Amino acid sequence: MRLREKPLGFIINFFLGIAWASVFIGAVTPFFSFFHTGIFEAFFFAVIGALPGLVAILLLEHIITVKEKHDELRKQTRLLEQLLEKMDQQIPKEQ
Repeated sequence: MRLREKPLGFIINFFLGIAWASVFIGAVTPFFSFFHTGIFEAFFFAVIGALPGLVAILLLEHIITVKEKHDELRKQTRLLEQLLEKMDQQIPKEQ
C-alpha cells in the first residue's frame, strides 16, 4: 500500500485488483473462444480483450503517482517554510 491515507489506499488497491482480474478474464476468455479458428486470431482477440483492464490499471497508477507527488510537494513546502523561518530568525533585520 503506497498511499498514506488508509481508506483511499484501500479503495484504489481494490480497484487495481478488479482491473487485474478484468485483464486476466479479458485475455483468457477470447483466447479460448477463438482458439479453434487459429492461434493468431486467438492472440489478437486476447490482446483486444485485455486492453480495457490495462487502461484501467494505467489510470489508477496515474492517480497514485499524482497523489504521491502532491504529498511530496506539500512536505517540501513545509520544510522550505521552516527553513525560511529559521533564516529569518538568524539574520537581524536592518532598519
